[in-house]
Amino acid sequence: MTRRLRTWTVTSLSVLLTAAGFTAAGTPNAYAATSATINGSTSYQPIDGFGFSEHFGRAAVMNGSQGLSAQHQREILDLLLNRSTGAGLSILRLGIDSGIQPADPGGPNATPKYVWDGVDKGQVWLAKEAKAYGVTRFYADAWTAPGYMKTNGTDADGGTLCGLSGASCASGDWRTAYANFLVQYAKFYGQEGIGITDLGFTNEPDWTATYDSMRLTPAQAVEFTKVLGPIANAAGYKVACCDSFGWTQQKSYSSAIEADATARGYVATHTGHTYASAVDGPLPTRKRTWMSEWSPNGTTWNENWDDGSGYDGFTVASAVHDALTLGNTSGYVYWYGASLGATRGLIQMDGDNYHVSKRLWAIANYSRYIRPGSTRIAATTPDTNLRLSAFRNTDGTVTVVALNASAGAQQVSYSLQNTGISTGTATPYLTNGSNSMARQSAVAVSGGSLTASVPARSLVTYTIKR
Repeated sequence: MTRRLRTWTVTSLSVLLTAAGFTAAGTPNAYAATSATINGSTSYQPIDGFGFSEHFGRAAVMNGSQGLSAQHQREILDLLLNRSTGAGLSILRLGIDSGIQPADPGGPNATPKYVWDGVDKGQVWLAKEAKAYGVTRFYADAWTAPGYMKTNGTDADGGTLCGLSGASCASGDWRTAYANFLVQYAKFYGQEGIGITDLGFTNEPDWTATYDSMRLTPAQAVEFTKVLGPIANAAGYKVACCDSFGWTQQKSYSSAIEADATARGYVATHTGHTYASAVDGPLPTRKRTWMSEWSPNGTTWNENWDDGSGYDGFTVASAVHDALTLGNTSGYVYWYGASLGATRGLIQMDGDNYHVSKRLWAIANYSRYIRPGSTRIAATTPDTNLRLSAFRNTDGTVTVVALNASAGAQQVSYSLQNTGISTGTATPYLTNGSNSMARQSAVAVSGGSLTASVPARSLVTYTIKR
């Protein structure tokens, strides 16, 4: 998806009360103390990571094509990818377009005429930078097949892949040629030292856009999965599908794949967006699922944490929480990490300047301390305004994230059950209107419990260790 406005409601928490004032201790307007239980004996989904994209030339802008200096370039990369000072994002979504074979080679059975510039609109550079920060998950996803492979003859404005049921073309059946095209794109990245892990063949197949887009019904997605699957798997790539433009809409695609034994075996990850509909529950599959693209509506650049606009930091934090706890998603991939103009990205690039939105820190409170390989565990509380999630990391630490949606600070007594941590420390990191992942004083863990206050309308991440 590139710049466009959405009119759908994307989160039930987009308009909430304005935060009341509080001191650093969060004492004014404090509600009565509440309890919370973190139970490591109940496990939910594994976590693959959190990510972003710089498709449609944004990677080139980050690499200085519009005047961004090397110093500011590095600062933006640190904000997105550094695990100590930034968000520590761990998934990079790459956009595939027709660039590696822009012209018809002479038909679907002709010898392909691939070209590779080693740049890919700046995405190769960005992928190498991400790898240097420790990123190992690279999701390459196509918005469309090249136009000459489609019923409408152009990359834009929808159209369907020739050869699929209901999509016959005079030029022939392009299904296998398109599968080979996608795998070749991934191989070109392999030549650059970047191992593509996940390969997608469609983006918002139920949305016709004026830019790169291609329509596929759920049945057609199943059909093509059975063409791409063996070719991609033989080359070492996992297939992801189908990046529908809404979570509810994605359920139709996931259901169709699950109903077909062959397609079900080839799709490793089910991916959906949340523009047309928000996460309201898991997708109908036992495979891993990702919320693979979203940014909230907004027509102006917004750096605020909690202003009721529906595209502030609090809105994004709420959406991440819902994806993890309602949708049981293993991955959360925001749309643009850094973009231009009235972007809803995490960072706005502006010549040699840049501006950081609280949206970045809303994600960072999750992504920096919930690492790939961790597992979500049970986190419960009777306080409906306290949105809790908890994760067991591979190093034995536990991460608890608390989003306080109330207008008053909340004192919380946490009981750590079956976590392996009975004594130790919990270090809080606070994001709200005045703080961005600000480290707070450590809280002692004793007898498997700790007590801490979550300020009003704030997001706090606790890293808990023995």
